Amino acid sequence: MRYSLRLNNDLTIPQYVALARAAEGAGFDQLWISNDLFWRSAPVLLAAVAQATQRLRIGTGILNPHTVHPAEIAMLAATMGELSQGRFLLGLGAGAADFLGWVGLEDPHPVATMRGTVAAVRALLAGEAMPGRGAEAALRFPARPTPIYLGAMGPRMLRLAGEVADGVLPLLFPPEHYFTVRPLIEAGLAARTPAAADFDLAACLWVSLSDDAAAARRALAEKVAYYGHALSPLILNRLGLRREDFAAIERAVQVDRDLDRACALVTDAMLRIGVCGSPGALADRLAPLVDAGVRHLSFGPPLGPDPLRAVELLGREVLPRFR
Repeated sequence: MRYSLRLNNDLTIPQYVALARAAEGAGFDQLWISNDLFWRSAPVLLAAVAQATQRLRIGTGILNPHTVHPAEIAMLAATMGELSQGRFLLGLGAGAADFLGWVGLEDPHPVATMRGTVAAVRALLAGEAMPGRGAEAALRFPARPTPIYLGAMGPRMLRLAGEVADGVLPLLFPPEHYFTVRPLIEAGLAARTPAAADFDLAACLWVSLSDDAAAARRALAEKVAYYGHALSPLILNRLGLRREDFAAIERAVQVDRDLDRACALVTDAMLRIGVCGSPGALADRLAPLVDAGVRHLSFGPPLGPDPLRAVELLGREVLPRFR
């Protein structure tokens, strides 16, 4: 089994250092940090984490090729591999259309974009020139081998991940969405030549742990309020929800800046996106996934009202159950 911790880029640098050290001590294998627009820069945060840890593998969860050019992504990956002594993982994705729209960007063909991005970055990291460019479009220094993961939600992107990446970070909202996602990834793997030797399917969950049930609910509700409207139709269908169900919540967050009102509008059906409550409840909900073949459990924000305490609970009461 592999275990990873995923964090949004909305905390302070000392908090990331503390959480990374706690995760390493608790037995986690990987730490991923998002690079959502207008929060802190994930590459800077990961550099701080790399220097504060020894064993933990660290990754971008995720970078997109629109706000960061593929050439710069390869530069970043190679430099982070050097800094971390080979512990860096590169998470890529097309980017959420809503968030890219904030800065006037759009991509009508995200699957084709990601196919080309993976090919370009992989060539650069192998010491080759970018496909279709001249010999000058190449890195000037050697890069360590860097696994490439795709952040994927839609059916076509999930299939692409199986076809071209070394791993995938599918958002399992709810956790049972794994049973919808796995066949799509396997279809991509079946089309791959040669076959993938060690493809890493990370079962990415939202978790909010606390001894205080109300506090755990609130922490998860905040994430649902912020991101729920941007989820793919595949996930919403699994939950029995529609994008329109999040309209009033999105308005409360983005327009009115009223997080309390937004959280009050989050329903129990929406909270099924993740798991909130006790470590025992989380472990019980994950057991069917592990029985079905999941070999990488990835725990993501909010984690709880006290993320450091949540990491401690995961390391003490959840990870050992499946190890």
